[in-house]
Amino acid sequence: MSEAFTRLTAVSLPLLLDNIDTDIIIPSREMKTVGKTGLADGLFAGWRYTSVGGREKSPDFLMNHAPYDTAQILIAGQNVGCGSSREHAVWALREYGFRAVIASSFNPIFRSNCIRNGLVPVQLPFAQLYALGDVGEASVTVDLDAMTVCAPGVGPFPFELEKDSRLMLLNGWDAIDLTLQYRDRITAWRDADRAERPWIYLERDA
Repeated sequence: MSEAFTRLTAVSLPLLLDNIDTDIIIPSREMKTVGKTGLADGLFAGWRYTSVGGREKSPDFLMNHAPYDTAQILIAGQNVGCGSSREHAVWALREYGFRAVIASSFNPIFRSNCIRNGLVPVQLPFAQLYALGDVGEASVTVDLDAMTVCAPGVGPFPFELEKDSRLMLLNGWDAIDLTLQYRDRITAWRDADRAERPWIYLERDA
């Protein structure tokens, strides 16, 4: 399970660029673990640091300046998370502290990984993205109950999520947790099927 998400008001990091791929989010050289931790330092490493493999912060990258260094909402362009299917990209964003990504479109695998790791993917038209990107240091609010995004003087802008995806994020569920919500229906179907086709089942455990 991941941390449940209902409503977040936080600083946003406006990186209004298209095709921010997974190798930009977490370069392969920074993937030194198979777990979900130890990746935050490598987030946006190619932009965040002045040299490959180094840790001297680049003064040109917005994320290296307050208050954007504490951002929990990423605002990007179209086709976010393209490239490889590495789930490490979402893990790195989550470990750093991001809880939502707002973009005009997402790579489907990246979007699915976001939902399964408690990172809310919000899809909005370009005009609304740029309006949110212009709020500067003002906080942005992502409300999963109301299904809206707003900032002072901007919005609210409605967005959509599939019912199961929204339930997973609201409750901090993974795919197994979601499936278990239908446990009674699954058991009832299996019992009925066992009665109709007993020969395909192993004996019940004592």
